[in-house]
Amino acid sequence: MADKRFLGKTAVVTGSGRRKGLGEAIVRRLAAEGANIVLSDIGRARDAATAAEHVGEENEMAAIAQEIAALGVGVTTKACDVRTPSEVDALAQHAVDTFGSLDIWVNNAGIGYIMKPLLEVSENDWDAVIDVNLKGCFFGIQAAAKRMIGAGKGGRIINIASQAAKSGFPHAQAYTSSKHGLVGLARSAAVELGAHQITVNNVCPNHVTTGLGAWQNEYFSKVVGAASVEDYLKAMAARIPLGRPGLPEDTAAAVAFLCSADAVYITGESMNVSGGEEPH
Repeated sequence: MADKRFLGKTAVVTGSGRRKGLGEAIVRRLAAEGANIVLSDIGRARDAATAAEHVGEENEMAAIAQEIAALGVGVTTKACDVRTPSEVDALAQHAVDTFGSLDIWVNNAGIGYIMKPLLEVSENDWDAVIDVNLKGCFFGIQAAAKRMIGAGKGGRIINIASQAAKSGFPHAQAYTSSKHGLVGLARSAAVELGAHQITVNNVCPNHVTTGLGAWQNEYFSKVVGAASVEDYLKAMAARIPLGRPGLPEDTAAAVAFLCSADAVYITGESMNVSGGEEPH
């Protein structure tokens, strides 16, 4: 990509250590436009809610970072459990210590793999999803804003929400609640941080077939009684005006726009990236 509009900027993206994930697509897009990258994920399974098959581990993060570095930008990795404020704060400080600034913070880490019927959801299930998807974003906003305010140069904070921030879905009570919560969080943070020229926005993609998305395809095709995953995906595409589910690159493009000078007067928004499927 010829336009290096983020040269000299540093971007932290949580949950960016998995192949085919939204986070990987986001760091690739920002790096292609010149940003130095702090690539972060939880690094290892830490409990039942963060099983190895659902998280970015250290070796996977390192491999992605090596590829990003080939784009000619600075890259570093740091493991972070976004449920722990001290780890999130250390991640933000790592960006400043490594590259001298923190200009872009993307809260992408999330749990979208705890899906159950309403009456089967346990307190532990609920807490696991809310702690990562909502509380983790709150900690990220705090840590990023602290450095951005201190530097006095403004900044961009973006939460990766979901179509579930606007509409309800079966078997996704905690997930939908956490993503709806991000709407209020971004609006309130935008009001407080505007005086410092820090914008806070959400990006709300519809279904994207990442590694997690593939798991969701299998799960929800059974929930709705589809004959096959292929039939489930065909029905999904048929209800989307642009005729296909989202791609990771669609979300990455929206993030890049909100980080750019073109979006300097946009804050407190929850922008749909849904091919027209989500109308509000």
